[in-house]
Amino acid sequence: MDTIKYLLPEASIPTSWYNLQADFPQPMAPVLHPASGAPITPDDLAPLFAQELIAQEVSTERWIPIPEEVRDLLAQWRPSPLFRARRLEKLLDTPARIYYKYEGVSPAGSHKPNTAIPQAFYNYKEGIRRISTETGAGQWGSSMAMACAAFGMECLVYMVKVSFQQKPYRKALMEAYGARCVASPSAETEAGRAILGTIPR
Repeated sequence: MDTIKYLLPEASIPTSWYNLQADFPQPMAPVLHPASGAPITPDDLAPLFAQELIAQEVSTERWIPIPEEVRDLLAQWRPSPLFRARRLEKLLDTPARIYYKYEGVSPAGSHKPNTAIPQAFYNYKEGIRRISTETGAGQWGSSMAMACAAFGMECLVYMVKVSFQQKPYRKALMEAYGARCVASPSAETEAGRAILGTIPR
């Protein structure tokens, strides 16, 4: 039987992230500040992100070391399985080999903990103990709730109201990790109150 899935040992978890910016033929266009239209500076990002995350955002280093604490948590589900799509290759009648990674093996059920874990870690290292975030269908909120739980941080998630109503188990998963999940728009924020005030009763 031809091999369909490839499973790597935990020892194969990378020790560094690869940074695409190191190999671009020219630098990416800068992100523009929504108010001024000028390129965003590290000072603009400081109220929102941990300093290490800002440094990585602007880095052109090819390899960025992954902290051991992050690698230990990622080992709960990584390396994730690599599959060869042999039936698709046959259907397409292609000589190409087609592979895909399955990320549904993470505790949150998606690839999103791969970045939520380091984001929570870097914030924790800088003394931040509470993270507030948004989520649409709930995957990001679940991932950040899980990441915050791993470091003993408080987590507040604003979830799109229709998803909040349609996906109660996502809310339950966030709450299982200790997060508070709020349907958005809500009366808890100025923007939410403004939106709710315009909705006909």
